[in-house]
Amino acid sequence: MGTGVACIVITIFLLLQWKQPGALYWLVGSLFYLIGTIGVTITCNIPLNDALAIVTPNSSEGATLWGRFLIDWTFWNHVRTTAAIVAAALLTLSLCERTTQ
Repeated sequence: MGTGVACIVITIFLLLQWKQPGALYWLVGSLFYLIGTIGVTITCNIPLNDALAIVTPNSSEGATLWGRFLIDWTFWNHVRTTAAIVAAALLTLSLCERTTQ
């Protein structure tokens, strides 16, 4: 969660210091991380995990839920992974822009 807190602090700072080199990359990268990784985890992956945790594993309901779980959870995990990669690339670009100016 430390990265999420850092992204919030960065976003607030950049809204106050918009003319800093790399500000747009910082802002968009932070938002990608906050929404695409933490947001997706909280709103999509955790509820799927919770639903799976309460079902009886050997029941027909468990088998049905597991099949749906694999598809849905894997999709949202791919979204999180993609968002994290994009966020890392944008935050890296922002550092590069700051050092070249």
